[in-house]
Amino acid sequence: MSQDSNQSNSAEGGANRRSLLRGIGLSIGTAGLTAMAMQTAAADTPAGPLEPQSAATLAALTAKLAALPRRRDFKTVPMILTSPSQWDSEALNAVIAYRGGPKQVWDNTVIESPWLNLMRNALNAQIWSWKHPDFLAVSATHGTAHLALYDEMIWDKYKLADVTKGKFATNTLINVPAAASVAESDFNNPAGAFSPADNSITVLQRRGVVFIGCHNAIWEFSGGLLKNGVNPDNLSHGALAAELTNHLIDGVVLSPGVVGTLPELQKAGFAYAA
Repeated sequence: MSQDSNQSNSAEGGANRRSLLRGIGLSIGTAGLTAMAMQTAAADTPAGPLEPQSAATLAALTAKLAALPRRRDFKTVPMILTSPSQWDSEALNAVIAYRGGPKQVWDNTVIESPWLNLMRNALNAQIWSWKHPDFLAVSATHGTAHLALYDEMIWDKYKLADVTKGKFATNTLINVPAAASVAESDFNNPAGAFSPADNSITVLQRRGVVFIGCHNAIWEFSGGLLKNGVNPDNLSHGALAAELTNHLIDGVVLSPGVVGTLPELQKAGFAYAA
């Protein structure tokens, strides 16, 4: 795998679940670059999708996922999920059943790695080089990369910046980069919406990428918080894992476990990438 550039970011962004899949973007980078790059507010960013106009199958999946429910009202959760009601089964099944293609699942585990950049490069080559507008990229997210799927409340309350050892002061991976405001028709603009300047979870979602969350990662991370005494509300393990689950960022599709869901995706024809 090639070594791609790290990502930079700018102003804050966010949206509700339905608007997120059309939303705005962010980039990954160091804290110093982050501070210098912050320029653009969400109001300055166009709200339309960044999927190719000819990508009818991908657009249909994006619309379907925006309409499907995500359960985020858990009081407690067990270590091993045994019922589809405990994860985002409808949304996950829709992803697995996707009839467009090609389709690729990325095994993303390290928050400071160039994971967003690699998926962006895959999209660009598939769409414009190989002429596959309905290409679907899925992030099978776990390890420290899963920290990027928690909202700012969780980052603040449970001091996730400390977990990253200072690499991220906040969850800058859900911010809005200035590049997101560049016209999408200008796809070869080196500072535009499809460039390294726009590496972003939310921009990738706007391009049809699906980020799958991992219950096992949530359970094990909550156990680590308990072990380290980071539990301001004195919650049980199950209740703490439930709170983390309830604060996944908009658009995430929760799975019962990413490493156990990868075979289901591969069985359905998703190519594996790491």
